[in-house]
Amino acid sequence: MDVLLTDEEEMLKNSAREFLEAECSPELAREMERDDLGYPPQLWKQMATLGWVGMALPERYGGQGLSLTYLGLVMEEVGRHIVPVPLHSTMTAALTINADGTDEQRQETLPKVCSGDMVLTWAFSEADPRYRAESVKMEARRDGDGYILNGTKMFVDNFNASEKCLVVCRSTHGSQGTDGISLFLVDTSSPGISHELLTTLAKDKQSQVVFENVRVPSSAMIGEEGSAWPIVEAMLDRGTALLCTQMTGAARKDAEMAIDYSKNRLAFGRPVASFQSIQHICADMIMWVDGGQLLTYEALWRMDQGLPASVEVSQAKAFCNEKCEAVVRSSQIIHGGIGFMMEFNLHLWFRRVTAWTLRLGTTFEHRARVARALLDQPGKMRLGRSMYQTASR
Repeated sequence: MDVLLTDEEEMLKNSAREFLEAECSPELAREMERDDLGYPPQLWKQMATLGWVGMALPERYGGQGLSLTYLGLVMEEVGRHIVPVPLHSTMTAALTINADGTDEQRQETLPKVCSGDMVLTWAFSEADPRYRAESVKMEARRDGDGYILNGTKMFVDNFNASEKCLVVCRSTHGSQGTDGISLFLVDTSSPGISHELLTTLAKDKQSQVVFENVRVPSSAMIGEEGSAWPIVEAMLDRGTALLCTQMTGAARKDAEMAIDYSKNRLAFGRPVASFQSIQHICADMIMWVDGGQLLTYEALWRMDQGLPASVEVSQAKAFCNEKCEAVVRSSQIIHGGIGFMMEFNLHLWFRRVTAWTLRLGTTFEHRARVARALLDQPGKMRLGRSMYQTASR
């Protein structure tokens, strides 16, 4: 893995930064927190026109056929500018449809995604918030030529704006663990679906979604009945790695704001950046962001190469959970009380990074995954078992 960006990657990152600096101000983020939809459709269409939404999707569907690393660079800038768009939820679902869906499912969704005409999401979490197979209780009962879905999903991103949702269910009654897991592509307007927006720290649009006797055709299934766990696991890994890019992008911007502030804030007649304790905090912040960034892009690079990446994903998320949170907290310390004022923009980054640390696996869950890999294959962690499987140790 080459940790240095190529000229093309550098150009993409710089162009994304310039565009988002011009089009997405903190005021827009504040406005979308109050907006019922939660994102500006015009900005979403602009991003699609630039090719960002279809960046990692095949050219035959209107995408660019580029690697996850390229998409990660864009999402890092999305995190840096706290852009209120449903890019993460849409790409997590779209990449799964592309990787494991049928030709019909791909043709039905991916061209619309690439053009910015369709928003997607996915639903996994339930009453047990852990990202483990045994947490899935929602039922999919066979009924004629289709299935009947019943259950409740929690913290579903952008469900209110989505046209389709990937729903993880248990299609075999009485099954345990990874057995009996199925995945369905469900129309969010289907009869029997209701949702309620939740109040979140980030003030983004997450919903509790209730499925009551929702009928879906057999053609909505992705993968084989009862054997979709590997597909779900890959979806969660891709989503986790892409979320880490947003976390590192936002944390770096937060650190830069703190460093700039320390150079201009005076105490005892000199900038606070001249005090050694503040210098050490600033140095730690940059090291933490750089570390999280390197771990994240290693995971994306391994996915691009078709190599096992589960351990690398968990290393990145566990590290980012702790260190990106430490960055935004340190930034608050440097700013003092002003950082907590609603009129001051710093808290916008603080709230989002803190919320993202709790999504797609806690530090404990991801450390446990790395630990199991060490126990199963000492010195060969990449052969370890999934975090999402039941731990027997």
